[in-house]
Amino acid sequence: MVIVSGPPQGTPPLALEPHFAYLLRLGDDNLVLAQRLGEWISRAPDLEEDIALANIALDHLGVARNLLTHAGEVEGRGRDEDALAMRRTEREFLNLILCEQPNGDFAHTMARQLFIDAWQVPLWQALSSSNDPTLAGIAQKALKEAKYHLRHSSTWVVRLGDGTEESHRRMQAAVDRLWRYTGEMFMGDDVEEAMVEAGIGVDPASLRPAWDDTIEAVFAEAGLERPDDDYVRTGGRVGFHGEHLGHLLAEMQWMERTYPGLRW
Repeated sequence: MVIVSGPPQGTPPLALEPHFAYLLRLGDDNLVLAQRLGEWISRAPDLEEDIALANIALDHLGVARNLLTHAGEVEGRGRDEDALAMRRTEREFLNLILCEQPNGDFAHTMARQLFIDAWQVPLWQALSSSNDPTLAGIAQKALKEAKYHLRHSSTWVVRLGDGTEESHRRMQAAVDRLWRYTGEMFMGDDVEEAMVEAGIGVDPASLRPAWDDTIEAVFAEAGLERPDDDYVRTGGRVGFHGEHLGHLLAEMQWMERTYPGLRW
């Protein structure tokens, strides 16, 4: 039995045009994840990993910029990537709750990254043939980067899971804690249905088999156990988040909020 927890019953989703909402969701995933990974700069375990995480964060930021720019064009209200990134409230962000989870220790960051990387590879692959040519182009470039990200995160998960007793304990604890946030990646709604019907988006459930195969292979090599937690935390796709996103946005948006329209 799967137990799903999300927005309060009877709460309507944000009234957004599906194409715009779909692009926002994908853009927000990458924007929030870029901010989280950027928090490791100067704090990573070693210099090589510090540079690697910074570059991965920049990859996600680049994808977010392209998606939010395109979202603004689809919306047609004159909002650019900066307006969408810096002038929306927490309730208006549509990222997966997994993306906003705190870094924790290095094992937590790598577990979060593995879960997202294993999802984004088949996602971008499917979207590379989208009927939205701009989205297809973004996906084709993002796919190349996501494959590298997956190699990086899976290598670390195996290294820690199959390492010392302490590294294994930390890696398994990270997997156990974050598992409940993974189910949201594969749950669709009216937005996804509209995008699939238009040939623009992908059915989230169709990405599950590839994700499962990747995760099972990595866990087997790392000596990790797949959690049996049936609880699924949802809500991010309609603007309901945990306590962490507000703090992240307060740091990310403080300059624009303090000095609106600031120019260098």
